[in-house]
Amino acid sequence: MKQVAISNHEVDQSQTVPVVRIDNCSTVPQLFSKRVTDHGNKVAIREKDFGLWNEYTWGDWGDRSRRIGLGLCALGLERGDVCSIAGEVCKEWLFADLGVICAGGVTNGVYPTDSASQVEYLINDSSTRFYFAEDEEQLDKVLEVRERTPCLSHVIIFDMEGLRHLDDDMCISLEDLMRLGDEHEQAHPGAWDHALRGAEPEDLMVLTYTSGTTGPPKGAMISQRNMMFMMVSLQKVFNVYPEDQQLGFLPLAHVAGRMFYTFAVIEAVSVVNLIEDPETMLQDAMEVAPTIHFAVPRVWEKQYSTVTIKLKEGTRLGRLAYQVALNIGEKASKFERDGEKLPLGLRVQRFLADQLVFKNIRRLLGINEARWLSTAAAPIAPEIIGWYWAMGRPMYECYGQTECTGIITANYPGHNRIGSVGKPAPDCEVELSEEGEILMRSPGVIQGYWNKPEKTAETFRQGWLHSGDVGRIDDDGYVYIVDRLKDIIITAGGKNITPSEIENQLKFSPYVSDAVVVGDRKPFLTCLVMIDQENVTKFAQDNDVPFTNYTSLCHTQAVQDLISNEIDQVNSKFARVETIKKFRLIDQLLDPEDDELTPTMKLKRKVVHEKYADLISEMY
Repeated sequence: MKQVAISNHEVDQSQTVPVVRIDNCSTVPQLFSKRVTDHGNKVAIREKDFGLWNEYTWGDWGDRSRRIGLGLCALGLERGDVCSIAGEVCKEWLFADLGVICAGGVTNGVYPTDSASQVEYLINDSSTRFYFAEDEEQLDKVLEVRERTPCLSHVIIFDMEGLRHLDDDMCISLEDLMRLGDEHEQAHPGAWDHALRGAEPEDLMVLTYTSGTTGPPKGAMISQRNMMFMMVSLQKVFNVYPEDQQLGFLPLAHVAGRMFYTFAVIEAVSVVNLIEDPETMLQDAMEVAPTIHFAVPRVWEKQYSTVTIKLKEGTRLGRLAYQVALNIGEKASKFERDGEKLPLGLRVQRFLADQLVFKNIRRLLGINEARWLSTAAAPIAPEIIGWYWAMGRPMYECYGQTECTGIITANYPGHNRIGSVGKPAPDCEVELSEEGEILMRSPGVIQGYWNKPEKTAETFRQGWLHSGDVGRIDDDGYVYIVDRLKDIIITAGGKNITPSEIENQLKFSPYVSDAVVVGDRKPFLTCLVMIDQENVTKFAQDNDVPFTNYTSLCHTQAVQDLISNEIDQVNSKFARVETIKKFRLIDQLLDPEDDELTPTMKLKRKVVHEKYADLISEMY
């Protein structure tokens, strides 16, 4: 089927405040309403439930969102009120999100892994009036803190399993909220159309809280115009078509999840497939076979590790076939990345390698039908990107922040350089300060931080967003991220070292999940390592290494030697002053509810330094 982008885009930069239009719509409610009207019978959302994929059309999405939005109006929602949504990726999240936005409210995403104390902070900081809780687990957190959240008016529950006898004036089921919406519509004909028309491009639409790696989370204020621009920008860079299928698994509280699973879908009239459970993601990916696939580096690193471990279990002939195919893929991908035609002999070899080896691996990973893969949100080793290219699937690294509503630079077809984060996207500007800090300017740059004027003034200066990242720009305009400005290590000998480069190489190992390099003002570098539980456990079982739990596994000599060998391999790639002299394993199994991890599973460097200060001191 011929793929054609259906949207007409317009970004008028000549105005003092740029005007962004998609299909002659300048706000998300207008565009969403148009999609519902024009494509009511087309499938928009698929969700797996008890092993079955259920389909929901644009008409379904529009109907549920209208009823939810009007239900909120019946409960007293006023334009600009904040509504928080806590839950895993699910259709109700999407329905509620557009219901809030179209009714004139502001949506704030809450990670399902957030603790009760974090929920309390987010409700109070954002002045949340209405709180959507996915299930009993999420409800318990908000009920635990509601006495300390005076701004909270109502709690709406998606899944009432186990809560049928709940009798609480503050709580209402989603079904009952929609019934209220029906009654409100009967009593106020035309209320929905009035709400849709009331949106303005500069209206605040979304609050997205930063991960809080450098202090309390800050609410990034994303306007209608900011997100409309990002929808245009994403389309210009990558192209998303009505026939495209995405796999929805990233948290919707993160800007990337919202950008790809909600707003890119609305822009392109494509389909998002919501997974049943994080544990079933790989199986769901195999069933969906997405045609476009964005994920954070942790996902791609895990896939690479899965293949690496399975190869070690395979036959000698299988490993040889894979290595031969990989060599062919690496040669071919050099031509493919530059958009050049493969020589005939290499083209034949590429075809055979693809049919005999790579196709099965791609099917296992759920990427066999993908036109492109993309990664952002954290550093990634260039070797990982090169591996996917060799496997026959182009991967493009992007760069951006919540504060610019997503991407600001990108590698994309015809403009790609592995190791860089690409060139500025259309209508985006990137410059370097005297200190080498990356400065950004575009219509996607947000208004500032909610109720934090000092932090806003510190980050947004003279029209530029100060990223906090150190970078460089080559002669062809490709941008390279060196590290976070605050994370640069200056050794006792005065040598400047970028820890992320070393950490990325360590995470290339199938046995290392994450790492934090230490050494600021110290005589040498050390490292705290978080092992990959699944792969290291299998290593221990295969080698008859006795252990009782995760902590004892970390303390076995065999595992210590295993990680030491991985570090030695990484050390061989760096200058002597950049090598890791000692390491320790974090012997607690961490999850996003722990202070050390962000909701997107990144180690918080500052927290790790503080919590494991004794362990670090021991190495010196």
